[in-house]
Amino acid sequence: MIPRFPRGVRLHHDQARERWVVMAPERMFVPDETALEVLRLVDGARDLDAIIDALAAKFDAPREIIATDVRAMVEDLVARGAITP
Repeated sequence: MIPRFPRGVRLHHDQARERWVVMAPERMFVPDETALEVLRLVDGARDLDAIIDALAAKFDAPREIIATDVRAMVEDLVARGAITP
């Protein structure tokens, strides 16, 4: 799976509110810090395993734990329409 933002959806830093948001037609998501770490790696080129590897290395955490959390988060973001598989 190569997660990407669907057409019309983007990660955007809201300067006025000093926070990151996912802008989508007629809606907006405010990701928490954990989701933001994942969303910053969604570029349409990296597959899910590459994202998991990058996060495991960045946080020096066991890959299995990162993988479980990231897969659940990606499934939730796909269900919300924030990213596509």
